Amino acid sequence: MILWLLNNLSTFVLGVLLVGGFTALAVAGSLAARRRFPHLAAGEHNEMVGVALGMFGAIYGIILAFVVVTLWTQLENTQNVVANEATDLALVVRSADVFPPADRANVDRAVGSYVHAVVEVQWPLMREGRPSFDATAEQTRAIYAALQAYEPVGPRSETFYQEAASHLNDVAAQRRARVTMAETSLPTLLQVLVYGGALVILPLTFLFGLRSLKMQLLFVSAVAALIGFSLLLVLVLDRPFAGDLSVSPAPYKQAALAQFWEAGG
Repeated sequence: MILWLLNNLSTFVLGVLLVGGFTALAVAGSLAARRRFPHLAAGEHNEMVGVALGMFGAIYGIILAFVVVTLWTQLENTQNVVANEATDLALVVRSADVFPPADRANVDRAVGSYVHAVVEVQWPLMREGRPSFDATAEQTRAIYAALQAYEPVGPRSETFYQEAASHLNDVAAQRRARVTMAETSLPTLLQVLVYGGALVILPLTFLFGLRSLKMQLLFVSAVAALIGFSLLLVLVLDRPFAGDLSVSPAPYKQAALAQFWEAGG
């Protein structure tokens, strides 16, 4: 459900739905509470409600801060993995420049096939939360085969051949890390704490009485908007390959890899 929302609705629309929805719920709940219990406007229970709000708010704030920092770090790590994989692929291509024309062409052809498979086949699967190693398995084997078919002659060729092989091994490691990250999401327990905590704190604001109805509605609306925006942040950061803030496949089309996308690559 979360993946569908991220892939089919913009961040702005999600923000309107979450922030607007929580605000509308807070206003409606506060009005209903005052109508059902008119004595709440006198603030008889404000001291008790204030202590409960402060306690729950502090705990919820700590949990939310931990979750947001963790998800932001995960997003940055995913971006680094993608950039490193693309860089290693580019270095394989650069190292193969010293190979004989036929061997260099084999390496270029295999790498070009790999980057197209990553962007055009594997990336859409990662956006949908169902990545597959098989999507690029054949292309990975083809790059290894292209390198293994070349027999370096002389120390210069041997040096660049070793560099290419080393970077290709790094590509395999980064590929595995990227696919694994596409499968990760916020653990169920943390999801319960984050989303369930919002549903605990929001109703507490209905019990905080102010004589001025406008001031009370302003108070509950501000709290609801803050909670809604926080949940929006958690939602868009939870899946690094889905939504408007997702990791881009642009690194696979830049630098030495750009040649594989020219004129349809």
